[in-house]
Amino acid sequence: MKTLVIAEHEYGQLKPETAKTITAATKVGGDIDVLIMGENLSDAANAASSIDGVSRVLVADNAVYAHQLAENCADLVVAMSEGYTHIFASATTTGKNMMPRVAALLDKAQISDIIDVVDADTFKRPIYAGNAIATVKSLESVHVVTVRSSAFDVAQQGNSAPIETVDHVVASQISSFVANEQTESERPELTAADVIISGGRGMQNGENFKLLEGIADKLGAAIGASRAAVDAGFVPNDMQVGQTGKIVAPNLYIAVGISGAIQHLAGMKDSKVIVAINKDPDAPIFQVADYGLVADLFEVLPELEAAL
Repeated sequence: MKTLVIAEHEYGQLKPETAKTITAATKVGGDIDVLIMGENLSDAANAASSIDGVSRVLVADNAVYAHQLAENCADLVVAMSEGYTHIFASATTTGKNMMPRVAALLDKAQISDIIDVVDADTFKRPIYAGNAIATVKSLESVHVVTVRSSAFDVAQQGNSAPIETVDHVVASQISSFVANEQTESERPELTAADVIISGGRGMQNGENFKLLEGIADKLGAAIGASRAAVDAGFVPNDMQVGQTGKIVAPNLYIAVGISGAIQHLAGMKDSKVIVAINKDPDAPIFQVADYGLVADLFEVLPELEAAL
């Protein structure tokens, strides 16, 4: 068995999702190669080389892959797929964009969003907003898999795998990079934050989200939101945590004014410690919370910030 892991990187730095995906790949067994596609990748390649379990790091460093367009990257993965029994990628925006295309070009059924590896052919993945876990056995000759990285630990470092250059360049003619618009923030990105404080419909309006900012600054936290808050127009949708938003598993998750619909719980219930603040004692969020405070958030948040 041999696994090809597609690396996640940004601004030339390897993202932690890669090390978590490698942890999942080690459960399959066999050799693990890491493919990094992009431009100016020396730092990312060295970081991947140091991760335990990696056999080789394959680097496609070319302007064609600078923006990691799904069409270009998928074509390269397919071209390199011979000899691999598994192709793994994180279930992030990049992975979800590219891997279905890889699966279609290989004519294989993709297995999405796995949370555990039972054996080389069998995987576990959540269904029904995480209320049930499906055990899926694949009969494909090549398993195309996306990994919910929040379900796996970061692989340890101490390795020194060889780094090889990939000269094969596939430039797709059906898409081109136009522009990249990103929200600038000094706070950590939601999926990488150790601490997250999220607001829900109970915040009442977008202005009241400022009550979370002082606490977030003191804790070095990212700020998230429930779908109800996003749909109400309180905050932009890139802050949404949940089944249709971002899946997170920080060390500490503070839910403020969030009732705890199953779609939201599906996105954050793997957090190490969950704190809920809600004035409704029967709110579903208290069923998953490690610590719950039944109180008016408009009274409690200023007190919490002052105490911090």
